[in-house]
Formats: sequence, structure tokens, C-alpha cells
Amino acid sequence: MTMKTPNSNRIHIGIFGLRNAGKSTLFNYLLDQETSLVSDHPGTTTDAVQKAMEIHGLGPVLFIDTAGLDDVGDLGEKRIEKTRQAMDKCDIAIYLHSTDEKCKNGNILDNDENKREVERVRLDEKFLSELKLKDIPVIEVKISEKNIDWLKNSKLRDEIFDDIRKIAPRGENEITKNLVNKGSLVILVMPQDSQAPNGRLILPQVQTIREILDKKAMSLCITPENLDTALKSLSKKPDLVITDSQVFDKVYEILPKDIKLTSFSILFAALKGDIDYFVKSTEAFEKLRDNSKVLICEACTHPPMEEDIGTIKIPNMLKKKYGNVDINFVRGSDFPDDLREYDLIIHCGSCMFNRAHVISRVKRAKEQGVPMTNYGITIAKVKGILGKVTIPK
Repeated sequence: MTMKTPNSNRIHIGIFGLRNAGKSTLFNYLLDQETSLVSDHPGTTTDAVQKAMEIHGLGPVLFIDTAGLDDVGDLGEKRIEKTRQAMDKCDIAIYLHSTDEKCKNGNILDNDENKREVERVRLDEKFLSELKLKDIPVIEVKISEKNIDWLKNSKLRDEIFDDIRKIAPRGENEITKNLVNKGSLVILVMPQDSQAPNGRLILPQVQTIREILDKKAMSLCITPENLDTALKSLSKKPDLVITDSQVFDKVYEILPKDIKLTSFSILFAALKGDIDYFVKSTEAFEKLRDNSKVLICEACTHPPMEEDIGTIKIPNMLKKKYGNVDINFVRGSDFPDDLREYDLIIHCGSCMFNRAHVISRVKRAKEQGVPMTNYGITIAKVKGILGKVTIPK
């Protein structure tokens, strides 16, 4: 069975606009299938609807249909919050205008209907500015809310796909970067504890192995207890050892010091986040004291287990070394708007998030002057080996 491209590796394209602008209709049209519920009743879309597809000449993408940004009431506020969370994940935004151009040209009649249209134009401009402040490239689509027959024109889909291809991010997306080249020998140390899925490997391990194969390099996958035996049996010295961060110190003790060592979590910190800020933020560990506040963020939403790294192991490490640190946790898409009460944020490797999602969080932390790092870098710092492991650039 082939493995589908994970959503975290897809370009995220959000469709935004006011209620009844035709977002769900456009979403279904672009996907060429009835995925999102369409209705004349405002507020039909509640939670964001996601659908993966391939765009020829670009690759795997994820379209996101969102609730209207002008929703009302207590429930409406919650829908808007979900839409703003979707914004933080987007590499590209399609903004659907919901009014006629006449409203922008001053050709407005003095009646209630046109007053409502003027207000919708104002809101469109407000939310467009919000998207652009987040540095999200925007494709604007202008239609009349009373006339969506334009969707029968198949050329529009091609035009939107062309626009997406032009502005889609095409940056560096290698996990191992220049640490692995053709012919390299890489040892992958992968403990199979109670958190390892039965009969399967976790996503970062699978993706890293696949990239090593794509680079025409060689990989040897072992558990920590077999590392010493593997090193003695090899005729060629490994060029790199990649370990699960939880056994960083054990691997470091066994490994000859002339062999490069890093972790899956550190590789993903460089792939998904701001590795320089993550490393610099480790200065904050020296200031941790009793009652210092730390926020631990986990992208996965699985229930914590007995050996959970985020909720058990890292908190225990921090409390043992820095005192009775006050630790809060968030999972999935939850992330506070105001981070200023925290002395440090520690994020997981983010294998379930796309880069835009992680960078949006880093940007918020930077703007509020809050240090932010990740699991692997945290463990290396606490174990005293951060300066001795390899940080990809």
C-alpha cells in the first residue's frame, strides 16, 4: 500500500470571505466535487472543511473552506476564531469578494440593501488587510453574491490554479538538508517504547527514511540497545546518526565524538520552524526558577501516555533541574493569543503541522518577546549536549 502525502506536507490554500459570499460553492468547484455543504442560509459552514488534491505542475495541496468572517452571536464568534486559526495554517489565501463593483465606485442608492453592501465592502477591505498583515499571499476573486453562474466557466478554475502556481512557496523542504548526500551512511536510532504505534513507524521516521532513499544514501535503522553492536560491525564509519531526542544522552555517550549526531525533532525544527530562534531561545533556560511559567505545545491530539515526552518527560526534566516550574499545555490548533505571561514556549517537532502554521506561532512569540524552542533542542540543552550536536542550517 502506498502512503498518501501527509497534509502537513501539502501547500495549504484557504478560501475566505464574508457569509454567503459563495466560498463553499467555489470550494466545491475547485475540487470538482460536492464536498462542502452549500446553502443560501448565512453561516452554513461552521468548522473549517479540508480536502486534499493535486494541482498539475505544482503538486499536493490542501484546500480549506472556512466560516464567514462576519459571523454573529456567541457561536459566530467561535466560528470566526476557527477561521482565524485556519488563516495561521495557510500558505495562500483565496479571498472571495461578495459585492458588486458599483459599491466601490460611489454609485450607491440610498436604501437599506445598498447600505448593507457598503458595510460588506468595508469588511472585505478589513479582512484583506488582516490577511496581508500575516504575510499570506492573496488571490482576490470578485463576484456578485446574486450571480454565481460564472462557476460554469471552466476557465476560471484554470485561472485560479495558474495564480496558485505562480505564488506557491517553493522553498527548501529537505529534512536532512546538506547533512546527507549521495552515498552517505546514516544510522537511525529509533526506540520502540509504549508510544511507538503497533506495527508502524511514526511520521518523522518514515519521512526521513524516504528522503534518505531519494538521496541515494544508505540507512541503518536500529533500537538504542543495538547501537554499540552496529557501530562495531560496520566497515564504514557512519556520516550521521539521527536519534529520537528521548535517548539523546544515551546515544551521545556511546557514539564516537567525530560522528555527527542530531535528532528527528531538531531536523523537523529546521524544516518547519525558525531553527536560529529556537536555539537562541535556549538562553531562557538559565533564567527558569520556581514558578517560572512554561507553555508546552503538542501538535498531535492523541491522549497522553505513561511515557509521553511532552506531558511527562520534559516537565520532569525541567522540574528536576530548574525547580518547581509552572507548566501549561496546549494541543492541536489551540494556541494563546497573548503569550506574555510565559517565560518560555516549548513546541513539539510539528510533524503534523505545515511550516506556515509553525512560523505563524514563532512570529507571534517574537512579536511579544517570548522565547520559543522545541522538544529536541530542549532535551539537548537540559542534558548539556546542545553545543555538541549537529544543528542543520
